[in-house]
Parts: sequence; C-alpha cells; structure tokens
Amino acid sequence: MTDHLRPHDAALMRLQALHPKKIDLSLGRMRRLCSALGDPQRSLPPVIHVAGTNGKGSTVAFLRAMAEAAGLRVHVFTSPHLVRFAERIRLAGALISEEHLAEVLERVETANGGEAITFFEITTAAAFQAFSEVPADLCLLEVGLGGSLDATNVIDPPALSVITPVDYDHREFLGDAIAGIAGEKAGIIKRGAPVVTGWQREEALAVIEGRAETLGAPLQAMGRDFDAFGQAGRLVLQTQDRLLDLPLPSLAGPHQIANAGLAAMAALSLENPQIDEAAIAAGVASAVWPARMQRLTAGPLASLANAAGTDLWLDGSHNVHAARALCETLLAMQGRDGRPTTLICGLLANKDIEGFFDAFRSLRPGVICVPFESDAASPPERLVSAALAAGLEAEASPGVEAAVGAALSGQGPGPRLVICGSLYLAGEVLAMSPETWPG
Repeated sequence: MTDHLRPHDAALMRLQALHPKKIDLSLGRMRRLCSALGDPQRSLPPVIHVAGTNGKGSTVAFLRAMAEAAGLRVHVFTSPHLVRFAERIRLAGALISEEHLAEVLERVETANGGEAITFFEITTAAAFQAFSEVPADLCLLEVGLGGSLDATNVIDPPALSVITPVDYDHREFLGDAIAGIAGEKAGIIKRGAPVVTGWQREEALAVIEGRAETLGAPLQAMGRDFDAFGQAGRLVLQTQDRLLDLPLPSLAGPHQIANAGLAAMAALSLENPQIDEAAIAAGVASAVWPARMQRLTAGPLASLANAAGTDLWLDGSHNVHAARALCETLLAMQGRDGRPTTLICGLLANKDIEGFFDAFRSLRPGVICVPFESDAASPPERLVSAALAAGLEAEASPGVEAAVGAALSGQGPGPRLVICGSLYLAGEVLAMSPETWPG
C-alpha cells in the first residue's frame, strides 16, 4: 500500500524520495540496510509474523490485547498509519514518541548512506532498530504486502507464522490467481516454525499446506484442525483437545468471530503459560483497532450525526472481501433496528470498484461518493457510475463533511452513516479532531 504522508512529516517525506517506486518487492535492499545497522532483526523478542489479505490488523490487535492482558510487554509493527506515522510502531505497549522516532529515523537514514530503498523498507528497518533496543516479551509483525518479498520477511524463523484469509487484492503486484497470491503469503513460513491459518479457499489452503510440509512447519488450519463460531452470545473456540468459552469480540461484525478465533488459536500455539484462557478472554473482549467498524462518538462529524439522532461508523473496507464482510455486519444491524444505511465512500482507483459496490446489493444502501487526499484516489464520478451499475442509488459530494450533511438533510430519523473505502479517507476523518486520533 502506498503511504499517505502529511506535510509535517519532513523526515519521512525525505526518506520517500530515496526510491522512485513506492512499491518494489525485493529483499536485497532491506538485507543490505539491516546489515549496515548490525542486523537488528536478529535481536527481537519472539516474533509472531502475520500475513494475509484481510483481517491482519484485527488479528494483531486481538493478539496484542491477549498478550498484554497476560502481563507481557509487546512490540507491534503495523501499516499503514491513519493519522500519525508513530501509530505503526508500538514499543513495549506504548506508541513510539515523536522524538524517539525522529532519532531512530536519522540513524537509519545515515546507515543507508543515500542508497536506493523504498519508504516501507527503510521505515521497517527503523522499527526493527527501535525494537532491538527496548526490552519486550513478544513482537507482532504485520506484513505490508504479499509475504515472501515483503520487507518484514528478513527476520529469523519466528515463534509463529499466522496467515489470515487469502483473497484478491493488489493484483498488480500479486497476480490474479488465488494459488499464486497464497504462495506469496505462504512465503513467511519458515523451516520448523509452527503456522496457524484462518479460513482459506481450497486452492489457497493447498498451497499453504504444501509450503508448510516442505519446510517441516507444523500447520493448524481453521476449519480442519480448529474452529471458531458464535453460540448463545459467546465465542466458542474448538480445538482437537479443548473447548474455550470466550466473550464475543470487542470489534464489531460477524467476521471478527473468525479473526478473534484465529488470534486465540495463535495465542494457544505459543504455549506460553502466562497467556492462559483468562488472558485470551480478556483480550477478545478488549481489543481496539481504529477504522474497523469503529463507532465515532466524538469529532465534528459525530456531532452532526448525534444531533440528528443517528449513529456514525468508520470502516476501512477497501476490497471486495472486506466489502462483503461489511455488508454482512450492516445487514445484521439493520435487521435489529430497521434503520436504513447510507455509505459515504472513497476508494483508490486501482481497486475493484465494480466488485466493491456489487457486494452491497443485498443491503441496498444509499451511496454518497467523495474525494480524499491522494493522487491515486478514484474520481467520485467513477464511483457513482459503478454504484449505479450495481443497482444502488448514488450521488457525488465535494467532501466527507458535505456528504454527512447531505445524508442527514431529509425528513425523519437519519440513516445509519458508514464512512468506508480507503484507509486514507478513514485517516482524514480521524485527523479532523485530536479526540479521534488513534492512541
């Protein structure tokens, strides 16, 4: 994913200029820089490496909450950020400070010596450097794109590899075949290191199984070796030898049952006695992950919604798989209270825009399409055409605040508002007020 930088990120903008291509999958440049830094990736606490198409961030959020509930100090590396770059690097439980980040970036930039390197590579190296210098008990690494050639994949064999569901996304880099995409994701599997995978299409699971068998990596697959499902207002995790009765996930949406179940199975697979069933339950119930069906109750847009007596949600669904999950979530909400839904949507031009809107046919929401700050953003008029082709009522608006106003301008109770699509759009919404900055 390309990186949305704000004007005050001077050092980050300078680093972005070191390589003309925003995404250039390779490990050579990363290995060179890590070597110049003294290979900090070899001085990390036990690592859980997480790849997949959708659910990576949510799974990491659940794992972090479980480990911290057990009293562990946890490093976390995720991407992209929503408002501030520091959101990507969490040191032993706290976001890296702006001062510490600037100091580490300066050292990494000096070590790079002006050589060509992508923005994601050099900032990943900065995360490794920071992690190597602060004691912690566990390190959670989210893959940026793909797996085999992702900058995070220079690490030594992890304590555990996790692969969330594989689907179509970033086709220009990963191809159009599920088996090929799965092969890229399975590239994080290391010899002898155990693997836990979420629900997979048959062709994806076959590739993951083959890679794990070749490398002697014990594999546990959801739907084959364990399962997670909702039952009587609880989350049930069923393994081959035990049953965990857990609370429902703190993150909204039926798909979070699978994400939380995958994280719980991963936590069990670590075989760390500190992460017991109580810690897993606490983590499931307390995880926070901004812009993933996040209810907005503060900030200027929430004030407009609150005044109209309706609710406002923010979700970074940006591909077809995620759109289907969002639709399922909204159908359930609409079924409970009968309130209609209006989507306020912005997407990058390289996404499957037609497939995205087609995923909402069963919900039949109103759609208001908006621009956002990115050279790669799709013009709202193109989004409107795609939504209309999917049988949805759609219009364009000059911005998200105007779209909220338009959605609430009718008579009677306002519709449920869901701002969705690009994470860049989500970041702009959260940036509107310090009250909503991710912490």
